[in-house]
This record gives sequence, structure tokens and C-alpha cells, in this order.
Amino acid sequence: GTPVDCVKLAVSEILKQKPDLCVSGINHGSNSSINVIYSGTMSAAVEAGIEGIPAIGFSLLDFDWNADFNPAKKFIKKIALEVLANGLPEGVVLNVNIPKLSEKEIKGIKVCRQAKAVWQEKFDKRKTPQGRDYYWLTGEFVNQDKGNDTDEWALENGYISIVPVHFDLTAHHAMQQLNTWNLNEKN
Repeated sequence: GTPVDCVKLAVSEILKQKPDLCVSGINHGSNSSINVIYSGTMSAAVEAGIEGIPAIGFSLLDFDWNADFNPAKKFIKKIALEVLANGLPEGVVLNVNIPKLSEKEIKGIKVCRQAKAVWQEKFDKRKTPQGRDYYWLTGEFVNQDKGNDTDEWALENGYISIVPVHFDLTAHHAMQQLNTWNLNEKN
């Protein structure tokens, strides 16, 4: 199953009561900016939020198979204790990204907004040893948002980023325009 399935199973079948906190991760790689959309780690945190459980998704910006997660421990504990002590606004979960730095190099923690970014993707066509075609996704991450209040800025400058997220993806700014369309006219 998926990380979301794990949360659903725990809440509906395994746990006798809802937990005080759901911690998802530590993800092996970034969930900053647009990456949050593709994240199983954050989807599990969002599912916990839907279930009324305060939740945090943690990610370490290190893709190395031998990544050192130890520098993150102190900060994860601090953030989790703050959530337990203070709670979260209804429907909000935290997306926490930790830069690939030693504990001493991390400058602090910043509450940020999600940067606007895209992936310029490429697919390399390759062959298996048996001669079958397969595709390897490559590409480049392009940060289109240089604001110093974004998660990308925080991470690039040695800070842990915290982005409060919610699960309503409605583009509220587009509602008025779309309601002018002739959607209910019969042809």
C-alpha cells in the first residue's frame, strides 16, 4: 500500500484512539515547492489532517543512499514538541524540509510560503539487458520564485523550511471567470 493507506489502516483498524500527532517521513529527498504535489510523505500527513490528526511531513534534501539523517533529529523533536504543545490550525499540516547540512551549519527554522517552481523534464530512452525499451526520467528543477519568504530561499540559505499546507486545492481566484462560461446551456 501507499503511505496514505498506512494512515487509513492505522486510524480505522489498528489504533484504539486517534494519535496526538502523525509524523510522516523522513523523506529521502526534497518535498519543497512543487515537489509537495508528488509526495507520498506529504500525502500521508494530509490524510492524517483529513482525519483530524495534527500532522507533519519531514523531508531531508539528501538523495544519497547513505544519507545522514542524524542532524535532523534535534530539529524534528523541537518541531514535533511545538505542535504537541500548541496544536495546528484546523485543516493545516506542516511540510518541513531540512537542508543537507550538519547540525552546526543549519542556521535555524523559517516559516515560509511554497515557492513557485517547475520541473523541465526529459525522458531518456534506454534498453534493458534483455533489449526491452524503458524510459528514465531526468530533468531540471527551475525555481521561478526568488522571494526570500519561500521554502526554496530558506533551504538555499541554510534554514529548515516549514510551510503550513492545507488540502483544499481549489483555485478560488478562477471561480468567477469559470462561472461565466456557458456550461449549463443545452446544445
